[in-house]
Amino acid sequence: MARPIRPAPAASRPAAPLFLAIALLVGGPALASPDNEALLTELRRLGERVEQLEAANRRLESALLAAPAAAEKEKILTARLHDVELEVVSMRRQTRMIETVEGVSAGAALTMVAQRANGDATTSGEAESELNYRADISVTLPGGSLGDAEGRIFAHFRVGQGNGLEDLQPTLTGTPNSTAFQLTHGDDSTALLAQAWYQLDVPLDGDREEAASHVEINFGKIDPFVFFDQNAIADDESTRFLNNAFVHNPLLDSGGDVGVDEYGFTPGARVAYHNGRGSPDWWRVSLGLFGSGPGASFSDSLTKPFVIGQVEMGRQLSAGLGGNYRLYAWRNARATAYDGMTEERHAGWGLSVDQQVAEATTVFARYGQSTRGKVRFDRALTVGAELGGAHWGRARDRLGLALGWLDTSDGYREDDPDGHGPDGAERLAEVYYAWQVNEHLELSPDLQWISRPGGAKHARDMTIVGLRAKVGY
Repeated sequence: MARPIRPAPAASRPAAPLFLAIALLVGGPALASPDNEALLTELRRLGERVEQLEAANRRLESALLAAPAAAEKEKILTARLHDVELEVVSMRRQTRMIETVEGVSAGAALTMVAQRANGDATTSGEAESELNYRADISVTLPGGSLGDAEGRIFAHFRVGQGNGLEDLQPTLTGTPNSTAFQLTHGDDSTALLAQAWYQLDVPLDGDREEAASHVEINFGKIDPFVFFDQNAIADDESTRFLNNAFVHNPLLDSGGDVGVDEYGFTPGARVAYHNGRGSPDWWRVSLGLFGSGPGASFSDSLTKPFVIGQVEMGRQLSAGLGGNYRLYAWRNARATAYDGMTEERHAGWGLSVDQQVAEATTVFARYGQSTRGKVRFDRALTVGAELGGAHWGRARDRLGLALGWLDTSDGYREDDPDGHGPDGAERLAEVYYAWQVNEHLELSPDLQWISRPGGAKHARDMTIVGLRAKVGY
């Protein structure tokens, strides 16, 4: 093995031209003679060889001197690579955490209502005022998957105090304040598990991201109006109309045919088929079976349930104005007759429509008709409109107006079990203005008028004013 040439100190390395100059001075003319041409050639070759060796030694020296710097760079690069690996691991952990909470959503709202009824509205003949509050907290969680089918879990907790105005003349409308919620005792603010249900969404024509049609299955403790008799501008007492007659179909809610517990909830199940192939137009058919009477409060079996079926569709006009149309029929085998004691079978049908007629204007209409059972009123019609604040430069505000007509049934007029002398229809009106103070707070002054309450011709008209405040997240 050849030994490597060690680099000499810089001061002891003569350059090739200097070597030749010394040889010429020492040799003198003898070296310059023709006989010594071969020697001069050899000296030149020797000088070039020395120069090549010195160049090679310089390169080797540079490489050796640079070795520590390269090692240091390698250490730096190794450390940096380690840092990058830690960052990747951290990002993966964050991704797993995000995947864990993906699909989780929550909401919370506090609604307070103050109302005052005039003297003609109360049984005592004196004006009355009441204040109540209600808080709602809801959470939706991922419910797992089965192939392309995806599940979710919904839970809703409610707490509140105050029953609202109570010393009022008897009416068919149910209550002028549908936000009122209170457990057994007035000083009891214990939370109630209002709803807890599971939904499985099964796509039928592709994965769940692209499927145009699917089947929905729900079961648990449910508010039936979440899935039936919906309406875009008349189904939420915390933001729109307060009177119960304008929140849901009066025959189902105010009339009691829905058969839920005293807080508005019941165990049950629902199955629906949704078709959105004509997007943005769509249609859906649904069937629900819910506990009724004692079964609604888990104190009896679920035999003789409340059954409701609905056909609905969403359509857009040529101007892109959307509307929803719902037709439904129901049967309740555990309904209560107007005497408040007899259990009997009730049945009926209804219609709920909302249609946007301008960019910031939507109208609604509901109709309900009883086909079986002894009910206090057997026909109900409610209509109304909502104007968006864009009309007057307040895009986030709303103005709502609704009119109602509840016609007492022939049997109720003849029997007059409550002694109210019903001889016609109860008429009502409500107007509210929703002022969006900021992104979380909304204030809504409200005015209601009820004529011929209970359908009694000579009953005094009722006037109720109120102010609602809602904070929502």
